[in-house]
This record gives sequence, structure tokens and C-alpha cells, in this order.
Amino acid sequence: MPRLCSTKIVATLGPASSDPATIRKLFEAGADVFRLNFSHGSHDDHRARHAALREAEREIGHPIGILMDLQGPKLRVGTFEGGRATLATGAAFRLDLDAAPGTERRACLPHPEIFAALKDGADLLVDDGKLRLRVGRHGADFAECEVVTGGTISDRKGVNVPGVVLPISPLTEKDRRDLAFGLELGVDWVALSFVQRPEDIAEARRLVQGRAGVLAKLEKPSAIERLEEIVDLCDAAMVARGDLGVEMPPETVPGTQKRIVRLCRRAGKPVIVATQMLETMVSSPTPTRAEASDVATAVYDGADAVMLSAETASGKYPVEAVTIMEKIIESVEHDPLYRPIMDAVHAEPEHTAADAITAAARQVAHTVRASAIVTYTTSGSTTLRASRERPDVPILCLTEKLETARRLTLAWGVHPVVTEDVRSFEEMVDKACRFAKAGGLAQAGERVVITAGVPFGTPGATNVLRLAWVD
Repeated sequence: MPRLCSTKIVATLGPASSDPATIRKLFEAGADVFRLNFSHGSHDDHRARHAALREAEREIGHPIGILMDLQGPKLRVGTFEGGRATLATGAAFRLDLDAAPGTERRACLPHPEIFAALKDGADLLVDDGKLRLRVGRHGADFAECEVVTGGTISDRKGVNVPGVVLPISPLTEKDRRDLAFGLELGVDWVALSFVQRPEDIAEARRLVQGRAGVLAKLEKPSAIERLEEIVDLCDAAMVARGDLGVEMPPETVPGTQKRIVRLCRRAGKPVIVATQMLETMVSSPTPTRAEASDVATAVYDGADAVMLSAETASGKYPVEAVTIMEKIIESVEHDPLYRPIMDAVHAEPEHTAADAITAAARQVAHTVRASAIVTYTTSGSTTLRASRERPDVPILCLTEKLETARRLTLAWGVHPVVTEDVRSFEEMVDKACRFAKAGGLAQAGERVVITAGVPFGTPGATNVLRLAWVD
């Protein structure tokens, strides 16, 4: 049976959720795409998780998407005498390249690229913003700072540099090794961390070479400043609100989230809303009302997917977290307010036959009260166009390419099925009706709207719209 919900769920695998039985339960609870977080775990860990997912896919008979999330550069201070030091507000504090253990007066910051990019008056945030340092005098290998917000600093805490574009690649040597490993395994999506500019996406695309979709994690204010260019180059995006909330004022993050979701919807690129969605469920069997409302807001905005991180990777209640998230999504999508919100925003079709056909399919399906839209696709572009329209009926995607079906598990409203391509109009209609009926998307006597491209099997050539009755 197909999913009841259009909005997808991404679940992160980790120590709490990597055994085959739990993976099966997570899928049955509503998870569509599984995230392998390469900030943690060994290659052997991820190979075992990947194998378990593919085995579950074979047993269930439904495509499962796998997203590898690269760690990206981690900017950190060095170590301290005794493991920690206390910085007093208003005190002077020096950062330099000296590897000697730090004190309450100085510490090592082993990143010359940060010193090269600093400006007078720039702020440095340490430990997710718990401490704030303001740069005064600085040079190629040091920065004399004032402690604006003091506190305890300990070994290897992270450093953020808001408002500064750092001259570093988002792909470290570790990331390049991980990427080669993940592509060899056969992941479907690659999430790129620390994206600052469009060139970062271009660099990743050169390495991936079409073997997976490239997803831009939007976690840096500099990326938001060039958002349209980045969305244009990537295949999908993620609103990484945790890191955005460190470098941006918290009150600006909700508006930024809505802007990203709307822009991705307009571009027809899948977008995930992530970070701390049901954070309480790491240790509690139920979320807070605020968390439930947070998930609901992303669904009302029309996000393609919402993501669970620690909740499923290391929490006590991984299956319960997916179950509750699915219930929230289902509740929103059945709310009478939901469809008017979806219908209020439709991207202007491009001046192409494919866009014209796809926009018409949504309108026809609504007018004749069809039960489903059926898309035939090779590359996935036809189905993504249909998803962009946010129709009020399910989208059945028929494709002969398993890798296309797996990638489309991330797209809003899409139910992907792998089947051989058709060779005639008669076969096109017959197969569409049979699969819609077999999948529970349509019943005998109901209608489906079919889009395809002629000649059949030609990528991106959507030029046919057909209305058919299900026998």
C-alpha cells in the first residue's frame, strides 16, 4: 500500500536504529529516506547500514532512498590546560597558531584561513554561540579579541565566523574519501555541508558526476545571500536550522526557512526541513506541543520532507518518533486549511511543452476529480514537475530506472514504482491503470491522469496528457 501522506520523512540511522528489525519498523512507521551521517561512525558501520537498507528494500518491494551527509570542515579551538578554562566577560583573549595548551588568556585556533578572512569588529562564536569573542587587532597568525559573552571553554569546541566567507572548500580530505566510498556503495543523495557559495555546489557536482543527487545544506548566512544561485545549481536543499540559528539571530530563522522552502518549491527542487524537530523525543516518548507545531509549520509551508536526527539515530524512542511525525503530517494534510495554502502558491510554468502538460495535469485531475496522476519518467524530471504543482491527488511515478525511483522517494506526493518502459499508447494507459489500482491509488470506475513523453523513453520529453478510466 502507498503512503497516506504526501510529505516525506527522513530518518537518521545510528546506534539506536541500525539493526535490520528496527530499520524495517522505521520504514513501516513512515520513514521514506534514511540518512547516513558521516560525522559519526566508520565506513564499516555505514556499509552495514546500507546493506540492511537494501535488504529491507528487497523484502518490502518498495524503493528506499539513502542520503549520505558529509561532515564538512569542522573549525575548532585547540586544547586547554586541565581540559578547560573560564573566560570572563570584558577580558582580553588571544587566538593564535601556537599549539601549546590554552589558558584563560589565549588558545590555539589551528585555522590560518580564519585569520586570513577576519575583519576588525568581526565576531567569533565558540561552542554553538555560548561564548562570543569580538576581534580587535589581528594578523595572519593571531587575533586579539575581547570576550563579549564569557563562560567556560573546553577542548576542541567548535568555532563559527558569522558574516565572513572563508576561503576553504566544503569538501575536506575526509569528505572526499567518504564521498568516494558512498558513491561506490550506491547512495542516492549526497548532502554537502558548509556550503557558502554556488562554486561549492559546482565542485561537488564535478566529483559526483551524476551518480547521485547533490543536496545543499543551507546552514551559513553567506549561502542565504546567494540562495537563488545555489538552488539553481543543486538537485535538492536542506534547511539546517541548528547551524543557521548559531550564526543568524534566532528570530530571523523562521522567515529564512519559509523563504528557502518557497524558492525550492518554485524551482521544483525537493527541500528538507531539519534539526531539532522532535528533539525532546531523544529521551521522552512524546514531543512537546511546540515541537508538534514546528513539524506542522514545515508541512503547511509545503516542504517535501521533514527530518529526524538524534531522535532516531541515538534516542530512546526512534520508532515512536517516526510514528508521531507521521501522525502530525497526516493531521495537517487532512486539515481543511491545508489545500487552500498549497493552492495559493503555484510556480509559473516555464514556456515548454513539459511544463504546460504538467500544469494542465494538475488542473485536469482536480476538475474531473481523478484519483491519481500517473507520470512516466526516465530521469525523474517529469515527476518532479508534477510534484512541484502540489496536486490534490497522489502522484504515481512509473520508471524503468531503480536509481530514479530511489531519488524520487524524497519528492512530495510521489509514489515511485519500478517497471519496464512502455512502447505504445495502449500499453501506457493499461499499465498506468493497473498500477494505480494495484497500489490502492484508484479503484475501478475512477479516472487517472497520465503524462508521458513520445517517443517513449526519451528523458525530459513530456508532451502527452491522457485521461483514462480504471477498469
